[in-house]
Amino acid sequence: MARILLVEDDPALREGLTELFMREGYAVEAVEKAAKARAAMGPRVDLAVLDVSLPDGDGVALCREWREAGVETPVLFLTARDEEFDIVRGLDSGGNDYVTKPFRLQELLSRIRALLRRGSAPQPLRSGAVQIDQERMVVRRDGETVPLTLMEYKILVSLMQAGGVVTRNRLLEALWDVDSRFVDDNTLSVHVSRLREKIGAEHVKTIRGVGYQWVD
Repeated sequence: MARILLVEDDPALREGLTELFMREGYAVEAVEKAAKARAAMGPRVDLAVLDVSLPDGDGVALCREWREAGVETPVLFLTARDEEFDIVRGLDSGGNDYVTKPFRLQELLSRIRALLRRGSAPQPLRSGAVQIDQERMVVRRDGETVPLTLMEYKILVSLMQAGGVVTRNRLLEALWDVDSRFVDDNTLSVHVSRLREKIGAEHVKTIRGVGYQWVD
């Protein structure tokens, strides 16, 4: 489970983002000040979502401080400013990406997933008899290779990585660019059904009205 350090001084936004990230399957440590962010940053943090304006400092300066100390954790800035100077300043400090307030939640989640993918090499996934070699994109069940389409493979990886419920919208986002084809809700249902036939229906649980969950 990826761990996010959220640094945001607005209580309502901090609470809302914490709930959103946890619902998406992330572990979250939320703080409101630069001093607390310094103390919370460590090797277990996979991504920092960092507000530029903090009550006891500047998020850009904090990011630069982390980089000078050798911290390589990806940093995504949250900023109410959209002037080119502020954007360049943030990225020059070692930031990896930014979103400007007000932002769309799905855009923020998409950028977070991209940074988490970029920041780590694909690791093998295993759950019971099912194993995924992500480097080779090979799926095995009981040692036997399971032939999956790219869409089925992406659904399987998303479910096994999540460790919880994956919303249908999140799966649709993951499938959006497969073969440059539009993927709608009905198409997703078809591919989930086919994945169940190949991998075992007992492993993919439908959470009615929400999405799906991987079951060992």
